[in-house]
Amino acid sequence: MNAFEEIHILPPSGEYEQRWLNELWKSEWGGEIMVSRGHVYRLRELKSLVAKTEQRLIGAVVYRFDNDGGCELMSINATIPGAGIGTKLLDAVESETREQGCHRLWLITSNDNLDALRFYQRRDYRITAVHVGAIDEARRIKPTIPFVGNHGIEIHDELELSKNLK
Repeated sequence: MNAFEEIHILPPSGEYEQRWLNELWKSEWGGEIMVSRGHVYRLRELKSLVAKTEQRLIGAVVYRFDNDGGCELMSINATIPGAGIGTKLLDAVESETREQGCHRLWLITSNDNLDALRFYQRRDYRITAVHVGAIDEARRIKPTIPFVGNHGIEIHDELELSKNLK
């Protein structure tokens, strides 16, 4: 991606984009199943947006509206780190969350994901809960979750972050 390419955030359209999403989920999440707070979700069944330039797909976000007036961010991926793709995807979900009349956007990340913690906290997300041992439990449902993650840190806990969108 060069500095002159415009990034567009849109719902996925067509079989090519769906195949690309499936490959992204497989490489980033070990498949299209996500476990969050003990619940199993199929990413294909949730809302998603893709980031693309005129030339190629460069990122995606998956989210769902919950029953408590909020929106859970399930997955956000940018194929080019530091290019503003994640921020644009997050901004799009925040906008849609507000348009739907929801007051809170929240997410779960693992205790090893220091890059995500930095990314979200710099965008006014706050740590609102720590679910000790939740990933150990999730591993029983989804055995592909690794035991050791980023920076050589053992993965055990879910960290919940949220942002009030009033």
